[in-house]
Amino acid sequence: MSNKNFGFGTQIRKSPYFDSTVKWGAKGFSVYNHMYIPRDFGNPEQNFWNLIQTAILCDVAVERQVEITGPDAYKFIQLLTPRDLSKLAIGQCKYVLITNNDGGILNDPVLLRLAENHFWLSLADSDVLLWAQGVAVNSGLNVQIKEPDVSPLQLQGPNSGEIMVKLFGEGIRELKYYWLRECDLDGIPLIVSRTGWSSELGYEIYLRDGSKGNELYEKIMEAGKTHGLQPGHTSSIRRIEGGMLSYHADANINTNPFELGLDRLVNLDADINFVGKDALKKIKQDGIKRKQIGIEIDCEPLKGPNTTFWELQKDNKIIGKVTSAVYSPRLKKNIALAMVEIQQTEIGNKFEVISNEGKFNCTVVEKPFYDPKKKIASSS
Repeated sequence: MSNKNFGFGTQIRKSPYFDSTVKWGAKGFSVYNHMYIPRDFGNPEQNFWNLIQTAILCDVAVERQVEITGPDAYKFIQLLTPRDLSKLAIGQCKYVLITNNDGGILNDPVLLRLAENHFWLSLADSDVLLWAQGVAVNSGLNVQIKEPDVSPLQLQGPNSGEIMVKLFGEGIRELKYYWLRECDLDGIPLIVSRTGWSSELGYEIYLRDGSKGNELYEKIMEAGKTHGLQPGHTSSIRRIEGGMLSYHADANINTNPFELGLDRLVNLDADINFVGKDALKKIKQDGIKRKQIGIEIDCEPLKGPNTTFWELQKDNKIIGKVTSAVYSPRLKKNIALAMVEIQQTEIGNKFEVISNEGKFNCTVVEKPFYDPKKKIASSS
């Protein structure tokens, strides 16, 4: 099934759930990791309310996996990230950063440890498969690196736990935040994790057989019928409320972890070796010149997320840029993540944002804007 108006080509891949998403009302797509992702199921504000009040199912097959196996897989995965993985248990997930030799961020994936020497990096939008294969070439380590046939769905929202019980039985309630388990749903091989990109209670369901995509999607929608489950897409409103990064928007190869306040993901004192360690030591020692902040923008509700970076000015001087902005119907405020000069980061500071809708005043506020301790996502 395909809509002739979409204009799809063969050089960009379709998700295993493609036909189901079109059937369930996907009206627009964008490209992420060389793949189509449904980004429009109607009103984004309704999608937000569906997420925080009941549950939504999102096709995030674009979160491609880099699979690392082999006798030196653990040693190699540690080489890729500044986060100390020495306590990472089999069956556990961790949010990590992948840094280059200059300390710049190449990606901020979720790392899954499936076995002693079997790891997945569940990627944001960038070619980490190529980076990992390149790092491996001269590492002297015995590893195999490939992209497996694995495509995640996200089931997110307060009712997601009950829908999972319907699908997998009562035992799934014991799955802890940022842990995973192997499951089989009527012959469909899966990995299920208590993770997601929503700041809500949620699960990611990793399909390990691409031929069963539409079957899996339909099974989950059927199980969620009595729990208000709706087809949806990742919510810009909720992820900005939660202060979650969107790679290429809020971070890129020229951004370092300290500018984002992600010092907890960088273990410079641990006895571990990783790409970018010397650079990150120097950056920390010299101090950063800019930092990410949260701001509220004083204007009429924004009509949608920003599609360009907006300048921030103080006394007619550019001091930074807005990276992600949106109107939160829950908070009844325009909220944004921004990168500004370090001396402008104090809470309560005021400056001006130059948006495509005009010039407006804004104020530095605490971030995340909602549920700062992530109690919603982490509590059962």
